[in-house]
Amino acid sequence: MIKNFSDHSANERTFLAWVRTAITVMAFGFLVEKFDLFLSLAGPNFVGRKLSVPGEKFGNIAGLSLIVTGTLMVAIATWRYLKTERDLRQEAAAEPPSLAPNLILAGLMIVLGIAMFLYLSHALTPLAATPVHT
Repeated sequence: MIKNFSDHSANERTFLAWVRTAITVMAFGFLVEKFDLFLSLAGPNFVGRKLSVPGEKFGNIAGLSLIVTGTLMVAIATWRYLKTERDLRQEAAAEPPSLAPNLILAGLMIVLGIAMFLYLSHALTPLAATPVHT
């Protein structure tokens, strides 16, 4: 039987949860980056609306930022997993991990979330000046 097996298992489950979350963030980044293509193809079908997106730059920047954030999440999760595993093997009292990486990632996700909200809320704007002819 492995000594402190439940602690080691909990550490591994936490690591794998971080990796799954990071993969999801990266996949969402890919989706965001490709969203401008959807807008350009579907835009003419929105009656009484126009595309006000200045180009694909915002989608590319936001998508790539999410992909980089997911990559950072995997790196931080790996570092924390290895540190916790080392501490568990030493059986010495260890300091709890720093909250700084979690807070930085949370802050980055909040900034990206607000930016995505602003982008999507302005992506399709009603045409006030141009009447729709029937």
